[in-house]
Amino acid sequence: MKKLILMLLVFAPLATFAQKFGHLNTQEIIQAMPEFTKARTEIEALTKQYEADLKSMQDELQKKAQAYEKEQANLPENIKQRREQELQEMYQKIQQSYQDNRQALDKAQGEKLQAINVKVLDAIKAVGQAGGYVYIMDVQGGVPYISTTLSTDVTAQVKAKLGLK
Repeated sequence: MKKLILMLLVFAPLATFAQKFGHLNTQEIIQAMPEFTKARTEIEALTKQYEADLKSMQDELQKKAQAYEKEQANLPENIKQRREQELQEMYQKIQQSYQDNRQALDKAQGEKLQAINVKVLDAIKAVGQAGGYVYIMDVQGGVPYISTTLSTDVTAQVKAKLGLK
């Protein structure tokens, strides 16, 4: 019995060396994907559209504010109050539009990147299963140290699985 326990203690560390570990750089993979380039272009176009809409609204507010400043001295009190209320409402509308645009942009970006991330994760899983890896860690994930002698860089394999160069 003692010999069996002794043999287990001797051979147990050897069994851990048989395990395969991998690492990769998902940022490098994602940036090489045409889907990422397309998504980034679409997000930039959407951002420019939202910025143009807000600029148009701000320009209109500025014109109305300048017109009000010129006419203010000659206007009756009730019309002054109505115009000030209109200007305040326009300002609030711009603020609300900015927030709505920001949320819509964040949502669009999240949806586009989610699809890309799922595709990358599926490729990582396929490479991991095919290669018999126990773990595949992302070097961008905040891991303080990854031994390149005990771990294999599988970035190229995942890129190949995704059809990237």
